[in-house]
Amino acid sequence: MNRHHDPNPFDEEEVNPFSEIKRREEAIVKAGVPTDDRNWPPFFPIIHHDISKEIPIHAQRLQYLAFASWFGIVLCLVFNVIAVIVCWIKGGGVKIFFLATIYALLGVPMSYVLWYRPLYRAMRTDSALKFSWFFLFYLIHIGFCIFAAIAPPVVFHGKSLTGILAAIDVISDSLLAGIFYMIGFGLFVLESLLSLWVIQKIYMFFRGTSET
Repeated sequence: MNRHHDPNPFDEEEVNPFSEIKRREEAIVKAGVPTDDRNWPPFFPIIHHDISKEIPIHAQRLQYLAFASWFGIVLCLVFNVIAVIVCWIKGGGVKIFFLATIYALLGVPMSYVLWYRPLYRAMRTDSALKFSWFFLFYLIHIGFCIFAAIAPPVVFHGKSLTGILAAIDVISDSLLAGIFYMIGFGLFVLESLLSLWVIQKIYMFFRGTSET
């Protein structure tokens, strides 16, 4: 005689944790909750960046300007390394090359983490705390750009940065290196001016006085 077998709750099929995680991620995406998956640059994603989808329309122009400012400091630091390599080849010494490399290796990720990403999240969530964090470190960024554009002789005669004083010093020894330093000086000046404009526009936006 067959007896009715009551289902045992412990006999249920074991849940796959990876399937459960995937299911939750899909639910989050369908709910429209923003995720910080790496998607930029497209050929080798290392950061999360999607202004058109995550930043409010009225703030997108400012975010693009800030992104141009971040991309500008990346360009300045990379070109600074190239110019210093030319100076090194022309007899400038290896120490300035190591310093320029350190500026680039630290400056690029730190600028993203310390002021660009906080601004991105502030624009996305309207967080006053993140705006304050951005203003603090962006002022430091502006100070560095102005310092680099001048390049006073305080660190290895200032030749590790392609400022105007370093360019004048270098061009007397090597015309080619001097030209590279002059270009680097121009880049730091442009970055300084752009950054001053960006912080003014974002401050107006933060105070609620901007039409953008």
